[in-house]
Amino acid sequence: MKNFIHPNADVLSEKVGNNTSIWQYCVVLPGAVIGDDCNICAQCFIENKVVVGDRVTIKNGVQLWDGLRIEDDVFVGPNVTFTNDKYPKSKCYPEKYLQTTIKKGASIGAGATVLPGITIEENVLVAAGAVVTKDVPVNGIVAGVPAVIVGYTDTVVYDGAEVIPHDNATLSGPVLYSLTNVHDVRGDLVAAESIKEIPFKPERVFFVHHVPNSKVRGEHAHKECKEFLIAVQGSVNVILDNGKEREEYQLCDPNIGLFIDRGVWTIQYKYSKDAILLVLTSIHYDPDDYIRDYNEFIVWKDKGMA
Repeated sequence: MKNFIHPNADVLSEKVGNNTSIWQYCVVLPGAVIGDDCNICAQCFIENKVVVGDRVTIKNGVQLWDGLRIEDDVFVGPNVTFTNDKYPKSKCYPEKYLQTTIKKGASIGAGATVLPGITIEENVLVAAGAVVTKDVPVNGIVAGVPAVIVGYTDTVVYDGAEVIPHDNATLSGPVLYSLTNVHDVRGDLVAAESIKEIPFKPERVFFVHHVPNSKVRGEHAHKECKEFLIAVQGSVNVILDNGKEREEYQLCDPNIGLFIDRGVWTIQYKYSKDAILLVLTSIHYDPDDYIRDYNEFIVWKDKGMA
């Protein structure tokens, strides 16, 4: 089967892939490129400078405007709105439309709006009705107006009640460490000794605080540096990602420390308003020790963390 084009569709492009279905009342302009095994549902409009990858589903009532790039295995829900001009005016046309890119495996829920010039990275999930105003990182789940990160896809979540050290060889466990807590009528004292409670000798310490709840920190891995995180006040959620599995921990107890080994991608988000995060590191600050691009991190891991 080469492709299926409904007799009530107006398809002017000759670049429609094999086994792709385009249903009734769709309009596809001559310059559009549509890949293999796609399903373009009824009442969609696809403009000239649009590229759609393979195995993409476009549900009913979606318009794809010039400058949009949709990679393989993307799902676009009904009535999703894309835009390509930040300051539209009648009969006024920009010299160049902003490019919006939806990367491989992303899903966009019904009725969401995506502003122009944005990149939605691989495996992202955009909730129904969200308004996406900024780039969304790999594996992020975003919701709200404007959209903020509320989680990460394919992640095992351990809540703050699970304080028993968690052994996971793929993430170089144990991950959680119980710290020494002395309690009496004068209050609480939490102590931690290197090697005993902290699995390395700290060379540097810093605090993170006054982080707005909508903001995300981290989003990097270290080639050599190991870290130990303690929420001395409030709470913060931490993602650990070894390139194959992701785990999420909520730090909300100053008696618990989270160990992050070298070669683990980490993200901190969902900071409470009063959160103070203490970070101890195994080496001094070295900008060359950071990997800040997730795809670069995956390549580095595949090469055996060379």
